Amino acid sequence: MNRREFVRQSALFYAVYLTAARAQGTSFVPKLKIREIRAVRLRDGFNSRFVRVYTDQGLTGTGETMDTVGAEDIVNSFMGPNLVGRDPLDIEGILFDLWGWKRTQSPGPPSPLFMRGMGGPYLSAMSSVEMALWDLAGKAMNVPLYRLLGGRVRDKVPVYLHAANPDEAASLIAQTQVKALKIGMDYSPDAWTLNKGFDPGKLWGLHLNTAQLDDMVGFVDGFRQKLGKSYDIALECHARYDVETAIQLCRLMEPFRLMWVEEPITSDDVDAMLRVRNNTRVPIAAGENIYSRYGYREFLEKEALSIIQPDMSKTGGLLETRKIAAMAEVYSIPMAPHGVASPLATMAYAHVCMTVPNVMILEWTHYFNKLYTSLTEPVQLNAGYLEVTEKPGIGVALNDDAVKERTEAGYKPL
Repeated sequence: MNRREFVRQSALFYAVYLTAARAQGTSFVPKLKIREIRAVRLRDGFNSRFVRVYTDQGLTGTGETMDTVGAEDIVNSFMGPNLVGRDPLDIEGILFDLWGWKRTQSPGPPSPLFMRGMGGPYLSAMSSVEMALWDLAGKAMNVPLYRLLGGRVRDKVPVYLHAANPDEAASLIAQTQVKALKIGMDYSPDAWTLNKGFDPGKLWGLHLNTAQLDDMVGFVDGFRQKLGKSYDIALECHARYDVETAIQLCRLMEPFRLMWVEEPITSDDVDAMLRVRNNTRVPIAAGENIYSRYGYREFLEKEALSIIQPDMSKTGGLLETRKIAAMAEVYSIPMAPHGVASPLATMAYAHVCMTVPNVMILEWTHYFNKLYTSLTEPVQLNAGYLEVTEKPGIGVALNDDAVKERTEAGYKPL
């Protein structure tokens, strides 16, 4: 073979190699534009609000938020109209504009969340739109959502459920094989102890007396006696107590070796939460009412929490939660995301958990609640774990007929 023939064949071989590499290493993503964003509220006070992003080429994405009043109207009256024409794959840019002062439509109003004000229905609305955009992006690229967030660090996500009494706890474990459960005095009627208080029937800002503290010890002891030491138990307090009661309660919980005590006080005062944590050996968890990485910053810097619990449908979205998790990782603080959603958003949370090294466990409040599970295609735990679907996007479809049947009057169905 002469030199000219060698060069020719080498060039031909390289061209074939390059073509094959390009075919394997690139994917076709159509140039999409947002055509409409639509949100619905369900009747009868149902907690979840669903959002769908529609594009000019027929591709859609669906998201969810909850624990809010008015987020669906913010999507329909502001966010949707102002994002028409945007590329839905520019997720970070869309969030930056929604979260800042930039006019997202000209002429038109600036973002009502002026200069990164935090929290409230607006942030919940933004979180639901962001989730829908990620669902759409996965579908556009034909990959599951977790692939877009950095890929997996685990094969499945551990889950915990809720139990109102020891018998229900034992039954849930037998049915699902979960390794942990959360219990709460207010998961069932709690007049049995509230009426013993200094101010009978008072629900918030409680200072527990001796009888009530003894009731709480007996309540938790009943679960530990029933379940033994093979299963972890977390105690939900729903921010009910003052600081001194929280400290006394947590100290009394120490012999039961709880997974955590959740929101013993409100999340409004970082120093108060730090005082509680520093006065007990029980891990302290909170976060469902802490918003964005800016809200978490002081809790992490002061190490006021043992475990953080961001709600991805309220705290700024999936990507924002991924950033919060990365901040917590620096301080060796685990994340146990708050979850009171349908299977749609729960699976979205699991996609994020797949990519986060410091995830501890994921909450699934309504696993057996047909009011929630009937709204989507079926999703099942496997031996106490949620295995993330390999379908594109979130990978869980809404049951559109069921959602439409329960959509409140005045909202255009999804």
